[in-house]
Amino acid sequence: MSAAASMVSASLPLPDLYARVRHHVPAMEWPVFASDIEAILALKREHNAVILAHNYQTPEIFHTVADIVGDSLALAREAVNTDADVIVLAGVHFMAETAKLLNPNKTVLIPDAEAGCSLAESITAEDVRQLRARYPGVPVVTYVNTSAAVKAESDVCCTSGNAKKVIESLGVDRVIMLPDEFLAQNTAAQVPGIEIITWAGHCEVHERFTAEDIREVRESYPDVVVLAHPEAPPEVVAAADFAGSTAGMADFVGEKRPARVALVTECSMSDNVAALYPEVEFVRPCNLCPHMKRITLPKIRRALEQRQYEVTIDPAVAERARLAVERMLAVR
Repeated sequence: MSAAASMVSASLPLPDLYARVRHHVPAMEWPVFASDIEAILALKREHNAVILAHNYQTPEIFHTVADIVGDSLALAREAVNTDADVIVLAGVHFMAETAKLLNPNKTVLIPDAEAGCSLAESITAEDVRQLRARYPGVPVVTYVNTSAAVKAESDVCCTSGNAKKVIESLGVDRVIMLPDEFLAQNTAAQVPGIEIITWAGHCEVHERFTAEDIREVRESYPDVVVLAHPEAPPEVVAAADFAGSTAGMADFVGEKRPARVALVTECSMSDNVAALYPEVEFVRPCNLCPHMKRITLPKIRRALEQRQYEVTIDPAVAERARLAVERMLAVR
């Protein structure tokens, strides 16, 4: 950090936290954020609360108030280990449900009850029951980006980071994988001996990327390293240099430190990784997730102040859904 930048940071409230996000939050806006951040930090201490934040959260959440950050798999694993009384899930509703499944005796809050997911909404429990009837005996592998009711109808869950391992762990030659069609197709390419029956669900962030987008980025930046998410169409994954979960992308940048990189995913993902590696230039062919962006610092503050939007799950559904998630977590 330059001497001038250090002086600016030191003159602002919570200077150490501002230093983490100064490339993404203008100094003139920081005092407004800082007021909510100070209140949230105090409320966490008061209520013995912990904040879990997905990689798609904005930097002022991800790098200041979050206690645990990561992709869906990391959040699911870490949710089990927390000794907090209250969990605030800075993400979308299925993530909060997963945290509740794994912590049935804790209070789980989501700052905005309308923070949904196009994938989770693309399939219902009845759809899964009909698939089972159509393909009797074929195990159902369900992406964690689904409701608890859908998980309850499944044999095991998976994330984009462990889908291949989960499928291989079943020891069968045919599985139903839902609801993300592109994730299923990209996973099928990694397990050629296993037939994967798909469902036509898509992530509204990743389905919009095209191979032409990547060609245009490479034309403008010939030395760029392109990282794609497996929820993107197979032709996008094929055109990338690496494909992996959001955690996989972050690890790639940290380990390889490419001079210039493009993360073909949600916009805040690039912002959060860029804050960790300022020496890497980020090209941003990204799309915003409108659901993730419903989560804000003021909403997190209200959730803690008012115990607002507590996540509850029918016990009969929860017991079966929890088993599918636990089976996933057991796969290493």
